[in-house]
Amino acid sequence: MDRPGQEAELTMSLWNTKTFAHGVHPPQAKDDTRSLPIRQFPFAPVLVIPLALQVGRPSKPIVAAGQEVVRGQRIAEPDGFLSIAMHSPASGVVRQIGLAPSISGKMNPAIFIEPFAASSQEMLTGQPCELETATADEIVAAIQAAGLVGLGGAGFPTHAKLQLPPGKRIDTLLINGAECEPYLTTDHRVMLEQPRDIVTGIRYLLKASGAASAVIAVEANKPDAAAAVRQALPAELPIRVEILQVKYPQGAEKMLIEALLAREVPSRGLPSDVGVLCFNVASTAEIGRLLPRGEGLVDRVVTVGGPAVKKKGNYRVPLGTPLRFLLESVETADDVTAVFLGGPMMGQAASSLDIPIGKGTTGVIALGPAETGQLLGAPEYPCIRCGYCLDACPIFLNPSQLGLLAAQGEFHAMAESHHLFDCFECGCCTYVCPSHIPLVQRFRIAKAAVRKTGPT
Repeated sequence: MDRPGQEAELTMSLWNTKTFAHGVHPPQAKDDTRSLPIRQFPFAPVLVIPLALQVGRPSKPIVAAGQEVVRGQRIAEPDGFLSIAMHSPASGVVRQIGLAPSISGKMNPAIFIEPFAASSQEMLTGQPCELETATADEIVAAIQAAGLVGLGGAGFPTHAKLQLPPGKRIDTLLINGAECEPYLTTDHRVMLEQPRDIVTGIRYLLKASGAASAVIAVEANKPDAAAAVRQALPAELPIRVEILQVKYPQGAEKMLIEALLAREVPSRGLPSDVGVLCFNVASTAEIGRLLPRGEGLVDRVVTVGGPAVKKKGNYRVPLGTPLRFLLESVETADDVTAVFLGGPMMGQAASSLDIPIGKGTTGVIALGPAETGQLLGAPEYPCIRCGYCLDACPIFLNPSQLGLLAAQGEFHAMAESHHLFDCFECGCCTYVCPSHIPLVQRFRIAKAAVRKTGPT
């Protein structure tokens, strides 16, 4: 167990580590779960497997109501470039294919599976992807077939990131183990418990991308994780571990590239524009765990925490587990007022306890009245032009001006003259605003409006 004050001591003793300009330092709140090993979570009476990602077309079901399925069996096929395969998280029977609530507020297609109570729930294996003999294209296809997406929260299909436009070349892979979001410790535990899977995953990614080397980025408050990964690195592989300053949003792609490689991703650009691909460390571990066995992604590690949770921990949760069942299983206080999927900075408050755990769910954080009042309950006042948001913005936007334009409905001016779409909604501006203006929410509304109407 960490001794009292160790987190603050680590933070203050490593100011000379690499980082980026601006950013904020919210309380890390990781002590409750950082030392808790990953445990398997029980199966819910019904699992609701979402077929839609945040991008791309929903997967196409290849099972029918009443059909029995085996854990790991493919139950949906990719339907296009940004679509992926889906697999059954449990052996059971398909009860229906219908609509289920999502974190976006929309009702999305899903497959409802009732697990068999007496089943051993052994995993169905498929055709392994042999690292030594597989081509780059075959590795990319195997990643899509395994249903892998970015497990750091974005949920972008991993195979699509590896399919580069003509003329693009990658020289460096960045494996993101920063995990700068408060409360979350899933990546920390994965690095401690699955370092060999991470190394194997990097081998696949190096071959698939053509990159010459890889850098594993770890924040300075995880020295044990950095040591575990370093110890697992083979001498012949061009991989190194770099320690980053503890700061939010250190784990954002652009910030990682700036801190570690001193390269600037252009406005509206991608990491591949500067020869880099970024992958979450948990995604990398799943590549290394699943591809050699030909298995699909059926569960993921989730930090379940927050002041209102009694049985905090890092759990390997079957995909499709309803939020209500998860919270009942870990026991919560009677006065839960908000539940965040993801962390409190970039995560979203759940509007329904019927939302299922998806591939992009990094954490479930339950808060009580005190914490909710700090995050959501403070009254909003007019902008006083203090400049705090300018000092905090990691990509040097003017959140104050953007907020004023958003309040006036000048959405296209925000996009055309003030680089609205360079904002990746980290929440730094909202966090430091003394007037409690919900800047990020306004930016999301503005982006949605511009996307709907198109350029002027």
